Amino acid sequence: MRAKDIMSREIVCVGVEESVFDAAELLLSSRVSAAPVTNDKGAIVGIVSEADLIRRAEIGTAGKKTWLGRLLDSEASAARDFVAAQTRRVVDVMTKDVVTADEDATLSELVELMERHDIKRVPIVRAGSVVGIVSRADLLRALLSREPGGPALQPTDRALRENVVDALENRAWTSRWPINVYANDGVVHLWGFVEGKEVRDAYRVAAENVPGVRRVKNHLRTVPSSVGMGV
Repeated sequence: MRAKDIMSREIVCVGVEESVFDAAELLLSSRVSAAPVTNDKGAIVGIVSEADLIRRAEIGTAGKKTWLGRLLDSEASAARDFVAAQTRRVVDVMTKDVVTADEDATLSELVELMERHDIKRVPIVRAGSVVGIVSRADLLRALLSREPGGPALQPTDRALRENVVDALENRAWTSRWPINVYANDGVVHLWGFVEGKEVRDAYRVAAENVPGVRRVKNHLRTVPSSVGMGV
């Protein structure tokens, strides 16, 4: 799946010449937490979010620093704080370094952008103009669209056991101790020893993801990594 497959196409944009009050009204009426800021040619020049609009002198929420903070504060930093709390122009409070992606970006690339830049949404652009936006909610919808259904035909216990064994082999976390797998009426039992709870959980999840597995009974026991094969 790519950005064009999951992005929200009904985008609300704030004009770069609009006021912070216009932006606040637009966010509230559209029920969105952020919106791209565009110039008169439709090109994206920034993004404004609720977080950019809540530290305001009008409602007494402008940031207040301690005497030590004021002492250590630079003139430039104090000036930026003043502008953010007092300005009426969106261009003064918006985030100017906008992280964007194109329509063919993969979901993995979008998630990497969000994590690397600590953002919640990525505008999708074509030739400089915004054509969509992908938020964390859009990624959750994509996840739900891939929720597996029940198998059309329940495999035999023998086939199910073989499928689970195949799913557990050659993993980066495969235990150095033998793992025994049993299947009975769709219920899979795992027996053996593993190095730690994380590996124990990984075995369970891998087995649960095999089609036809109704339940996993995890009897795996954890032993310290220092314990040798012969102990």
